Amino acid sequence: MSLRSMPSRPNVGIVGATGLVGEMMRKILADRDFPVGELRLFASARSAGKTIIWKDKEIIVEDAATADYSGLNLVFFSAGGSTSKALAPKVAAAGAIVVDNSSAFRSDPECPLVVAEVNPHALKEIPKGIVANPNCTTMAAMPVLKPLHAAAGLKRLVASTYQAVSGGGVAGNEELEEQIQAGSADCIKLADSGDAVDLPAPKKWAVPIAYNVVPLNYVLGEDDYTEEELKMRDESRRILEIPNLPVSGTCVRVPVFTGHALSINAEFDRPISAEEATRILEQAEGVVVTKVPNPLEATGKDPVFVGRIRPDRSAENGLALFVVGDNLRKGAALNAVQVGEVLVDMYAEALA
Repeated sequence: MSLRSMPSRPNVGIVGATGLVGEMMRKILADRDFPVGELRLFASARSAGKTIIWKDKEIIVEDAATADYSGLNLVFFSAGGSTSKALAPKVAAAGAIVVDNSSAFRSDPECPLVVAEVNPHALKEIPKGIVANPNCTTMAAMPVLKPLHAAAGLKRLVASTYQAVSGGGVAGNEELEEQIQAGSADCIKLADSGDAVDLPAPKKWAVPIAYNVVPLNYVLGEDDYTEEELKMRDESRRILEIPNLPVSGTCVRVPVFTGHALSINAEFDRPISAEEATRILEQAEGVVVTKVPNPLEATGKDPVFVGRIRPDRSAENGLALFVVGDNLRKGAALNAVQVGEVLVDMYAEALA
């Protein structure tokens, strides 16, 4: 896919436009004044025909499965892996560059896996016309780890995550709300008794999420690591361009609506002090150094937040740190739009 097919004001589509991330994409396109020529919105058949207001314009939602995508230059996908697998190649064949937020193409070597601040150079070649957006947990870590890797050479990564329920979509939010409403009175009454709280049966995760943490995040895969944990390993290797980087992750859901957090222990090839790491991260694009990074601080914000930067004495040249990012904003919608901005800029530079 040639960048010369990307005009300075591209016609833009959003597939999954009525979901949590799709809604965020619409907002970010407007907030950042993205140079949209025409905007078209797509969703499932049950949402088709719905009218959405964007920049004072009424846009009718189209059925993603039956729509004609010709005339579009850039299409953002956030409708799940099965939809992406079925439709993204069709949209790319119609002439658009697809930026896909699902896991469908993240392991495909012909589909660049990109964090805008970290590896935009990967967009120079897009053989299939599809760019993959990383998992929202991996996304939060990359703007922090990349400059540290450049300074000292990342050798090994261990991460435990604290992931918000909105990473599971609307169903994740609804399940937490339902369980909180059902269990709040009981939890207050039983706080001192130690008795079990009776909550509605879990649907999204293995055990209830309200007043709890869930360390089994989706299905098990290689060596009994979950898909989420394997994504963190594989995507970190691709984005940081360290093919054999040892990565061990434990991904946990917590009863928070927005904001993914990671406790990171990183080992480096060369010595790097906490003070040096802090100075580097204070200058890093898309990163804010803060004393107590937390999901409430990160919600609705573009950068990722990092703090608790300290030596890890259990490893040679080790650092421990805590990172938080808004999983719906930077973890999905914002990075997709930023990738689109890079593509438009690259096209302009190619013509200069």
